Amino acid sequence: MFAKPVRGRTTADVDGDAVVLLIGMRINHFWAVHQWLPVMLAMFRTLGELARDSTRGLLGHVLMTASPRTYYVVQYWESKEKLYAYASSPDMFHHKVWGIVNSKERAGKVRGHVGLWHEAYVVPEGAYESIYFDMPAFGLAGAHGQVPLERRGRYAKDRFAHRSAKAAGETG
Repeated sequence: MFAKPVRGRTTADVDGDAVVLLIGMRINHFWAVHQWLPVMLAMFRTLGELARDSTRGLLGHVLMTASPRTYYVVQYWESKEKLYAYASSPDMFHHKVWGIVNSKERAGKVRGHVGLWHEAYVVPEGAYESIYFDMPAFGLAGAHGQVPLERRGRYAKDRFAHRSAKAAGETG
């Protein structure tokens, strides 16, 4: 939580595609605490469940807010297959929560007090780059590791052009 910054310029040590999920909630009516607080607590419970089992594929996450009403989590995943497997697994908390939401919606009990959303992205190798200056591992680097900038290229165009050994066809 109180990680020391790494001096100088670094970049994320990602090999291959980057899988990013943005998932969150918007409080539409602040007074309806009984509606939005359980949703917020479910977000934390889901993160806890994933933290206890690293084989599920969550590599890292960052909690964020877009406004006093909107809260979200940026998640970095090992693969889109692991993300989908977690989301659709009947024994996982996320699946149970969506079952409750869907039941309430079918029964006409959703009143619009809280909004839910997510966006998922598979970013192909060569379509992302990062730079961190005097920062601890954060975001993509927090999920995949952090390396000196020179290892991937001093300029953004060089980091975009970086290819992993796998993508370059090398064998190790």
